[in-house]
Amino acid sequence: MAEPVLSLKDVAVFQKENMVLNDISLDVKPGEFVYLIGKTGSGKSSFMKTLYADLPLKQGNGRIVGFNLKTLPEKDIPHLRRKLGIVFQDFKLLPDRNIHNNLLFVLRATGWKDSGKMDTRIEEVLDKVGMKTKGFKFPHELSGGEQQRIAIARALLNDPELILADEPTGNLDPQTSVEVMKVLQEINKTGRTILMATHDYALILKYPSKTLKCDGNKVFEVIQKAG
Repeated sequence: MAEPVLSLKDVAVFQKENMVLNDISLDVKPGEFVYLIGKTGSGKSSFMKTLYADLPLKQGNGRIVGFNLKTLPEKDIPHLRRKLGIVFQDFKLLPDRNIHNNLLFVLRATGWKDSGKMDTRIEEVLDKVGMKTKGFKFPHELSGGEQQRIAIARALLNDPELILADEPTGNLDPQTSVEVMKVLQEINKTGRTILMATHDYALILKYPSKTLKCDGNKVFEVIQKAG
């Protein structure tokens, strides 16, 4: 059996001193597509932040892409994030530079040096999300759906073992949400693991998959009833 990409045992999630979630035990296996659902304020974002070490893991044991979240030294957080692709609801693109340079910035920040290799990699990830011709555009020249595709391309740059998508369709209309979802589905088909926080139940019905729910300070798997 392959090692889980993410394994949590008796984990509690804290925002400062407040315990937001507790008693979480779960595994995510390589290649899975997993939804994380729950009402606003149910702890989804805090859960995600704990996974990419924005919030420290104070209680319980957690491993993600080979890193121990409990004992992770601060200096290793960038190494962890290199093995994760993180997609945010609000794109987080740098407005003062074009798409190519947005992606270049991330590669440089994560230790790439060879400009030829960087250009090739940028072209590859833009191609994967159907945005190959948009590298010279600035973020404000793109629609919300296009910006989110770029954000997904950015998450793919370092060939991550796990993509954490936090409400990636939260700011998009239903049609665009489906288009972005298709991109994520395609990426998942190439064997990448995706954990996606969402409250878009229409997408979950359209693309059913393993679903975890945040509710009442817990995270548990919801068994989908077959239509």
